[in-house]
Amino acid sequence: MTYEEAVDYILKIPRFTKKNKPEHTRRFLTYLGNPEKERKVLHVAGTNGKGSVCIYLSTMLLAQKKTVGLFVSPHLVKMNERIILNGRQISDETFLGLFECVMEKVEEMQKEGLPHPTFFEFLFGMAMTAFGRAGVEYIVLETGLGGRLDATNSIEKPLVTAITSIGLDHTAILGDTVEKIAFEKAGIIKPGVPVFYSDTCEKSNHVIEKRASKLGAPCKKIGKDAYEILGIQDKHIAFSCVNAYYGDTAWTLNNIGIYQPGNAYLAMEIMRLIFDRDGLTDLWRKALSQVKWEGRMEEVLPGVYVDGAHNISAVENFVRSVPDKEEGNIILFSAVRDKEYEEMIACLCRNLKTDFYVLIPIEDERAAPMEELQHIFRKYTDKPVFIRESLAEALQFVLENQQHREIYCLGSLYLAGMMKALINCY
Repeated sequence: MTYEEAVDYILKIPRFTKKNKPEHTRRFLTYLGNPEKERKVLHVAGTNGKGSVCIYLSTMLLAQKKTVGLFVSPHLVKMNERIILNGRQISDETFLGLFECVMEKVEEMQKEGLPHPTFFEFLFGMAMTAFGRAGVEYIVLETGLGGRLDATNSIEKPLVTAITSIGLDHTAILGDTVEKIAFEKAGIIKPGVPVFYSDTCEKSNHVIEKRASKLGAPCKKIGKDAYEILGIQDKHIAFSCVNAYYGDTAWTLNNIGIYQPGNAYLAMEIMRLIFDRDGLTDLWRKALSQVKWEGRMEEVLPGVYVDGAHNISAVENFVRSVPDKEEGNIILFSAVRDKEYEEMIACLCRNLKTDFYVLIPIEDERAAPMEELQHIFRKYTDKPVFIRESLAEALQFVLENQQHREIYCLGSLYLAGMMKALINCY
């Protein structure tokens, strides 16, 4: 079998299997030899920011010479992005070897009448196998969807859990209120295991704190007043911490996302719990300043940024992150049908100085129709709204008309991945 054949098989899994409960994932891990055992697991859930918190945690652990396995989702360009060993995504050769190992165990499961793992379960099994083989000390896990019923929640005794900001997303699956979504995210909290969470709103905070109290889990809220943003300069954002533990030196992130200091501080507090020793903050500060997290306010070409914002709370944070300049911006946008894209569009049009918008079809069967998106944009703006048949055509168009303006690409993770893949061809 080739690497391409393995990827194609995994992509076809959703066609012939259904959602399984965490109990099934635990059985799956047993067939794999429980590679997660004896590892220190940091488990992160949330609507927005969980991937960033995971990469910050992994980076700080690596700075301390720890061995780390990082499992994140979704991938933007290549499936290997989901499985990262000691700071490097696995090679095609390693990916294929893991696939063949896991496939062998899946066939054993099916012979004994157990369901085939889902797309996400299969990749999770591959990741755990990779981390077990490598003998890593720490595993940083990003929840796929929700938390309570997610495959990653099969880990029964993590070292710590974390819940990032909560907003309305995947409402058809997770619920149509902040409280319902918070309940699903809080499902990762385990008895006696410390949980850190971002202060989003009273409604979600109450759900998380109630769950933590019921399970006897030490609970710490990371409030918005725990840090102060000092400013954005040279495409970096600087912030200071209120807690004296971190001193009065500024912390800098290689990003302009106004939301990233909160994610970084959440990760820092988790590290402080695990390693409460002097002399580590300088190490963490240097490590965090070097993090480049793809698809999160990432500059992919001069003046061209890709952001994975694909729900209303993420778009609100995106708008707050765009520097206020005399020139208007240029927006490349697309969305999938199951998102609240009218709210996203309204937020963009009402709050961001934009000279024109360009809509691009994304390569997914759930793509929202371009004409419908154009109609919605025209409800909220009198600026030109163009449709282009391909991303390549759209990118050429905006670059030819860029002048001194910034270009931002957002609305869908599929679009972010398409843009990354296209830029890689330049």
